[in-house]
Amino acid sequence: MTTTLKAPELLLPAGSLDKMRAAYDYGADAVYAGQPRYSLRARNNEFRLEQLQQGIAEAHARGKKLFVTSNLLPHNDKVRTYMRDIEPVIALQPDALIMADPGLIMMVREKWPEMPIHLSVQANTVNYAAVKFWQRMGVARIILSRELSLDEIERIRQECPDMELEVFVHGALCIAYSGRCLLSGYFNRRDPNQGTCTNACRWNYATHDADIDANTGDAIGTKMDQDFSFESEREQAEKAFAATSREQAATGDGKRHPLADKVYLIEEIGRPGELMPIMEDEHGTYIMNSKDLRAVEYVERLTQIGIDSLKIEGRTKSLYYVSRTAQIYRRAIDDAVAGRPFNPELITELEGLSNRGYTAGFLERRPANHYQNYETGSSQTQRSQFVGEVSKTEARHGWLQVEVKNRFAVGDRLELIHPSGNQIITLQSMQNADGLDIQIANGSPLKVWLPLEARYQGALLARLTQ
Repeated sequence: MTTTLKAPELLLPAGSLDKMRAAYDYGADAVYAGQPRYSLRARNNEFRLEQLQQGIAEAHARGKKLFVTSNLLPHNDKVRTYMRDIEPVIALQPDALIMADPGLIMMVREKWPEMPIHLSVQANTVNYAAVKFWQRMGVARIILSRELSLDEIERIRQECPDMELEVFVHGALCIAYSGRCLLSGYFNRRDPNQGTCTNACRWNYATHDADIDANTGDAIGTKMDQDFSFESEREQAEKAFAATSREQAATGDGKRHPLADKVYLIEEIGRPGELMPIMEDEHGTYIMNSKDLRAVEYVERLTQIGIDSLKIEGRTKSLYYVSRTAQIYRRAIDDAVAGRPFNPELITELEGLSNRGYTAGFLERRPANHYQNYETGSSQTQRSQFVGEVSKTEARHGWLQVEVKNRFAVGDRLELIHPSGNQIITLQSMQNADGLDIQIANGSPLKVWLPLEARYQGALLARLTQ
């Protein structure tokens, strides 16, 4: 007897109505969109009440779902205004509210008991007892913390068989516990838990040597020789430490790392002269840039476990990101449900998205340095680059108009990404707005014409770099 697997919901971010539509076009079952004042995406968020109304109506007309993210950890002032501001949102009948604060959850449950609530990842749910607690509080779904392994997720599923569970499978990872970070608030007075994170963990830092003032205990910068290399000092200390570590581990006669408890000052490249102390202990220096989560290869296992929803992070990411991740994870889910083996081409295709290097995060236990990208804080594109959007409306016989996003040229290999299927072509010709042949499209805000079939209207264009 063959067991038919239930397809998990594919849940995509919607930072705008256009991104919401793209998510649905490319395979999403549901999207999440945030109230700017009450979600953790106060910036780059167009979903005011009018847009939420339109988005919910469009979603339901397509047989899809839209969840409203309302997951900040409010101070008293926002508690005072919350019930007033959430009432018209609930009147729009979203499919659920995503919430984190116990007090707000209590208040919503008391006034609108019929409103489904999904517990945000901000609540840091990491065990089955916590899941059962929230279930008793009337929560409909738990979004599990990213800090769980596959085995831990499976145990929670076994212990809580009648609770909806959601798991993140792709997107940015936070250096804090599922987003409970204070770096941005500390550096710029912009509290990540109020939706204004400036991603201080991604900034570029230089390290300066420091001494401790014996009277005040403050870190004081010391003048460094031009030839001084922190890395070379660190490497020498690491080699000396490693030479004796095996013997110490065997005898239990552990010694502290030679750099343990040393103080350094860090300087962010955009704030010259502002030196901030940072400690290094025997476990290392906690800077700071996590790789991005990619779990497409674990979709089959998560489907077998019985996870109800697979979630992709990225409400501030591009329409291209939303479309590509929806398309790729849709294929992974469909393959898992159909019993087809995992297609490694999906990993290759995800390399076409800007990323900071990929990791499976905590789904598989690995050495800590596997999670970190110490080389760059910015996203890199390794396989392809998003270069244009094909117009849905502008066409002439045999030609379609393209809004250019990044440089491409005649002779480039381009991938046409479309809900009906993708196609790789070599660009043979291109024309400007006056119908004259050109060789290069240099970038935004240029519009050009390409010889494309009408069926590719609305497609996205990526230039293959490998």
